[in-house]
Amino acid sequence: MKLLRRRRLILVCLILVWVVGMTYFLTHLSGKDEDSNQYEDDLSLSLLRKNQDADDIRLKQDTKRSQDQEKDKRSILNKADVVDVEYIYDARKISDLDPVAYMSKNGFKEGEDAYARNAYNLKVSDKVAFDRQVPEVRDPECQKTVWPDDLPTTSVIICFHNEGRSALLRTVVSTINKSPPKLLKEIILVDDFSDDPEDGKELLRLPKVKLIRNQKREGLIRSRVKGADIAKGEVLTFLDSHCECSKNWLEPLLLRIKENPKTVVSPIIDVINMDTFEYLGSSSDLRGGFGWNLNFKWDFLPARIISERQGKPTMPIKTPVIAGGLFSIGKEWFATLGKYDMMMDVWGGENLEISFRTWQCGGTMEIIPCSRVGHVFRNRHPYKFPGGSMNIFQKNTRRAVEVWMDEYKKYYYAAVPYAKNTPYGNIEQRLELRKKLKCKPFKWFVQNVYPELKVPHDDDTKAFGEIKQGSQCIDTLGHLTGQNVGLYECHGGGGNQMWSLTKSSLLKHESACLTASSTNSQEAPLLQECNDNEMLQHWEYEKDINRLRHKKSGLCLDSDKVKENGLILNTCSDNYSQHWAFEVSL
Repeated sequence: MKLLRRRRLILVCLILVWVVGMTYFLTHLSGKDEDSNQYEDDLSLSLLRKNQDADDIRLKQDTKRSQDQEKDKRSILNKADVVDVEYIYDARKISDLDPVAYMSKNGFKEGEDAYARNAYNLKVSDKVAFDRQVPEVRDPECQKTVWPDDLPTTSVIICFHNEGRSALLRTVVSTINKSPPKLLKEIILVDDFSDDPEDGKELLRLPKVKLIRNQKREGLIRSRVKGADIAKGEVLTFLDSHCECSKNWLEPLLLRIKENPKTVVSPIIDVINMDTFEYLGSSSDLRGGFGWNLNFKWDFLPARIISERQGKPTMPIKTPVIAGGLFSIGKEWFATLGKYDMMMDVWGGENLEISFRTWQCGGTMEIIPCSRVGHVFRNRHPYKFPGGSMNIFQKNTRRAVEVWMDEYKKYYYAAVPYAKNTPYGNIEQRLELRKKLKCKPFKWFVQNVYPELKVPHDDDTKAFGEIKQGSQCIDTLGHLTGQNVGLYECHGGGGNQMWSLTKSSLLKHESACLTASSTNSQEAPLLQECNDNEMLQHWEYEKDINRLRHKKSGLCLDSDKVKENGLILNTCSDNYSQHWAFEVSL
């Protein structure tokens, strides 16, 4: 009996020990799970801070974590200066942003000048739908094309300074809506110290948007480099902040870069009317060009390029230069090429500089006809340039000229003589870059890329190019030998407006020379076959007072009766109708 009681006691003790042990074990196991969950949360935040790609992170999601992420999102939106935003998964939607509320906070106010702030009609812009469908203006062959989906990803970089909210919102939303999600890695907004930081911060509610806000005004050039430096896409796509993307705008750009990683590609830039915001398709028969003043212009495609394309409307168009506001470039190639010249200020001249650099250092520049993006073209700058817009442009242009144009730079200084007085800073690093990349001379660029650029013949030329009177130029108007000449709006395309004054005093257009009919006043000079010995063809350009004087008669070329008789000879005077400016005077 005693033995039985002892056994029962032992059994009870064992049971108690087992219960206590299990309780202890389970309690600590639960604690380990909590520690593990806490570790996962810490890891999640660590990965978030390090900006790891969302597709590479696979962590368990539960209710608590979802609440934490929403809390994190709200706190990010409230920060004063946001540098980068990325989530383990991006749950943001376009509908998270109230477009009316966003635009109204800094939109057009009744009674104000609709053009004052942004140099476009802000009143109309604010009324245009933030997610409107732009018209289909692509060539039918482009519309039929099925684009591959195994293309490189892109980071779209949009820099802005005090941009109209409605225009900025349409730029971002059209980029999201018209880009395949798989290819659009992110949209990086770079706020170049706008007056209202909320212009950009509120857009962080939109999918894939990140934001950098400069702590002082940096300008487009340095702001773009900041965006490029944090970009995770394989391709960088730069857009101005008043654009609208159209259907399949992105795929043709990325495909071309995949085919040739050293190609810099631009879409055809359609026109968004600055007054009405109507979307207008641009011609696909244009490419970028420039004159010796290094102002960008649009050229019609030369015969050789038309021949190369063999009537294929989807074929890329080789272009000497790009407009600069909208283009794509491989991130590695951008870095190899030296990004932008960071000593340039604000904007202006950087498009020609990167174009020269690309061509001379082993790349190509192309316009892709199947890619179209609308752009608001304005006739003035809406903001002030520190130091003045002309000084900035000349400084930037001189940097490009001194690094890339070799002996051809004399034609720029002949066209813009006052640029010689503009300091341009140290260019040693850019010259070293050119040497490192073993870039070709500018002569190669002129001969192989832009043979259409008219180069003055130094041995026989005193002045060259367009002969301007205000916004109009002396134009043959298509007239032939034996006919007069007149004025027409300067178009920058050469052709009927291209003239040269030779050292033998002939005023030439191709093989024809401007010839006085007589030595009488009020007579119209005519185009005749050139003859060095014909005194009626001899002219003197009085450069200091910008007059064209006919040597034999002593009369001056005058536009006073251009509508009735074309240009005439008249008694020389200080009248503006006798004021003529050659594009280049050597």
